This record gives sequence, structure tokens and C-alpha cells, in this order.
Amino acid sequence: MNASPTAPRIALVTGANQGLGRALAEGLAARLNPANLVLLTGRDRRRVTEAAAEVAGVPRTRARVEGRVLDVTDTDAIARLADELRARHGGVDVVVSNAVARVLPDESQAERADEFIDVSNTATHAILRSFGPVLRPGGRLLVVASSLGTLGHLDPRLHHLFDGATLDQVEYAVESWRDAVHRHTAAEAGWPVWLNVPSKVAQVAAVRAVAAERRARDLASGTLVASVCPGMVDTATSRPWFSDYSLAQSPADAARAVLDLVFADHVDPALHGELIRFGKPLPWHDGTPPVEQDRLVRP
Repeated sequence: MNASPTAPRIALVTGANQGLGRALAEGLAARLNPANLVLLTGRDRRRVTEAAAEVAGVPRTRARVEGRVLDVTDTDAIARLADELRARHGGVDVVVSNAVARVLPDESQAERADEFIDVSNTATHAILRSFGPVLRPGGRLLVVASSLGTLGHLDPRLHHLFDGATLDQVEYAVESWRDAVHRHTAAEAGWPVWLNVPSKVAQVAAVRAVAAERRARDLASGTLVASVCPGMVDTATSRPWFSDYSLAQSPADAARAVLDLVFADHVDPALHGELIRFGKPLPWHDGTPPVEQDRLVRP
């Protein structure tokens, strides 16, 4: 991360009350210096306040830590926070978008679609639009997704909606998917029942769209815009979906590869705009539709 040595570095983590987001906030606070600020955000004021106090109290914490209430489904609130950080600090150096809506395997996917899409996708679009312009040269803007975010996980009939799309086109595709879920026409159009797949593909496609527009100037300034897959992580959100956790990482372990991207001295051009897992880009067109998973979830 090549921010100006004379300006305090500002880092923001959304969905940072617990799990991976909390671990990322702790890691940033440990690696940054006392002149720097880590903003830990979430929707619940009590939990945000408690989490910020706990992270600030970790012995290895060096940076200042503040909690900030931020409902990522409120796109205006995201824009206001970006404007505030520009006015107060001249911008932001690290943004990690990590908020996710928890959906249990026995819950109806269709009934939870609006909340899931709003938290995972509408919020991602807003963060890219609001924080992209205030990201300082040498900064990092990372969206936490998963390996399910590669295009091949979708029915080929849907590939044209996301492959080479602009952010506006990705947003339109997401809203078309949402509408199809409500109209009960999603399956016949090729959309998976499992919300996680189109949501993650759309997240990665949105990042690719924004990164493509700013690639030249980002590479010239050592700035990284990308999506990241932390691998299997043992959290309250993911635990209900897996019977075998023998290979799962702790949130702290999963955070390390993401933090290594944040603090890398050099941005590999092959990583810019890509979905990165453990420091390597995942091929955009890889993957297979989730036929077996669709059989295990409720429509």
C-alpha cells in the first residue's frame, strides 16, 4: 500500500462486528501505525461500539479504532460516509466490503432474496460508486466474495448479462434477477435457486466493471481494486452450510491473505479487477452451475 507517508491512512471495513470482518479490522489495526484510523462498521450500534472497544483493547493494536454505525442497504448513508472521509481526511486508503446477510439452509431462498440482494449486491454497487472516487492513490478497494463468483457457475444463457458488463449493466441484471425471483420465473430463465451463486457472480462482475474503467491510472499509482475469496471460513454465517469443517480456517487465518494484499508493496497487474484467492486470480470463466446445491435449498 503506497499511500503518502505524510497523510494518516484511513481504513474502512464493513460488516466488521464479528467473523472475518472483525478479524480484518483487527489485522488492519495491528499493521497500521498510531497515526492511522480503522473504521469498523455494522448496523447495530451496541455491537459496533463493543466490537470497536474490543479491537482497540487488543494488545497488538497500534492504530486508532472507531466504530461507526452503517447500514449498507442505505445507499445514501454510504455516499455520506464517503463524502465525510473525503472532507475530513482527503479520502480513504483501504476499503474492505464484507457485509453479508445470513440465510439458513432451511429458509426459503425467494423469501430472503430482497435482504440478501440488498446487503450483498446493492451495497457493493454503492460502495464501488461512492468509495472508488475517494480512494487515494496506492489504496485498496476489496470486495469479499467467494469462488462461486466465477461466471461458469451460471447457466450459459445468463453469461452475456455479466461478461464485459458495465456497472450499470450489472445492476440492471441483478434487478432483473430479483424481479424474476418475485415473479417465480427465475428457474425457467436459468437462474439458480441458491441465492449465493448469482449474488457472488454479480459482485465479481461489478468489481471487474469498475476496475476495467480505472485500470490504467490504478496500475500507474499502485492502486488495487479487486474481489477476494478468503476460502472456507468457520463463521456463524457459513457453519450451517457445511457438515465437514476439518479444512475450514479461523477468521484470523482467513484474514491473513486479504491483509497481505492490502499491505503488498507492489500491485501485480494480473490481480487488478480479478477474483483473488490466496494471492492468485481465479479464471473468470471457470465453474459449473450448482445443480446439487439447488436440490438442497428451499426455493
